[in-house]
Amino acid sequence: MANLPSRTTEIINQLKQQALDIVNEASALELTIFELFGETEATIAALDEMKSAADDAESSYSQLSTIQLQIAQAQPVASGDMLQLLERAIARTQARIPALERSIEEVKMEYNLP
Repeated sequence: MANLPSRTTEIINQLKQQALDIVNEASALELTIFELFGETEATIAALDEMKSAADDAESSYSQLSTIQLQIAQAQPVASGDMLQLLERAIARTQARIPALERSIEEVKMEYNLP
């Protein structure tokens, strides 16, 4: 098994947890808006935005998990290309998470939800 530095593994696990939290929160918010206000012309943008946020976070989670698993299966060490792919996935996820969290907060404010 190819081992990653412990700090890299910590970062990956933190990012995956943040992505999972976004999936949960965006999905719950989408359902709350739907249940409270229905699917109307006024709510469709927020519903779509929350679905998109959840999908984006799910994609990030899946990508990090897949690469992490592939690296663990690599023998005797992970290739440079695989490590570079991991670095790009980490950077992309680190850049996306704040934007996704902001989207959720903006929709909550728009609908006066906690």
